[in-house]
Amino acid sequence: MKKGKKLYEGKAKILYTATEKGTAIQHFKDDATAFNNQKKSVIEGKGILNNRISEHILSNLNQIGIETHLIKRINMREQLVKLVEIIPIEFVVRNIATGSLTKRLGIEDGTVLEKPLLEFCFKNDDLHDPLVAREHICAFGWSDDSELDSISKICFRINDFMQGMFKSVGIKLVDFKVEFGRLNQNGKKKIILADEISPDTCRLWDSSNDKKLDKDRFRKDLGNVIEAYQEVARRLNILHEGTNIKTVEFGKLRSVKNRK
Repeated sequence: MKKGKKLYEGKAKILYTATEKGTAIQHFKDDATAFNNQKKSVIEGKGILNNRISEHILSNLNQIGIETHLIKRINMREQLVKLVEIIPIEFVVRNIATGSLTKRLGIEDGTVLEKPLLEFCFKNDDLHDPLVAREHICAFGWSDDSELDSISKICFRINDFMQGMFKSVGIKLVDFKVEFGRLNQNGKKKIILADEISPDTCRLWDSSNDKKLDKDRFRKDLGNVIEAYQEVARRLNILHEGTNIKTVEFGKLRSVKNRK
């Protein structure tokens, strides 16, 4: 499939125009960033894994009636997606207290919440993605009550599904962030899930020992980032045992076996 002009480049992905009207090609980069782009690196193979994991999760969400922007995975690094107008809010669902929540409120790290907590953050790197209230979102026209009601319900449905999916493979879904967009359909705007769901956007802990299997390994200099992402993919049965992704050339995966 032919890529057109670049529409947008973010910290982890690039969006290009696609041949078919209303679609785009989403390219997953190996770039890793943390602390609002203050910490940067390139982790070889991360984009391949995120593409595959996100495709797996979004495809399953589509199957249970939660519409996403995913149409199909094109190759090891790219997806064909529906072109949407992104709502400038990150929707964060928390099941266990960690990260910024513990720092803001002094909650003990690892505290299991009685029920999932939904937070809203304004997507703005210059402002460090500040936490905002529902009233801010409506007052400044980023969304409205009707959309927020719908999105909130979808967020909790996604959480229910993913908690079950990860629990079945020995992983705790600690928290995750998602984005939504408006899809123009026959003159009407419809809210659908966009962006990605991957170890870049979720906190995932091993159920037996709380080992981190997500981007916190990069944030906290824990090492073995790619191995942790591979472990998530392996447990979800979308990566062959023993495969160590290194790079991709001309759309083909080149891999080597783990060496002792």
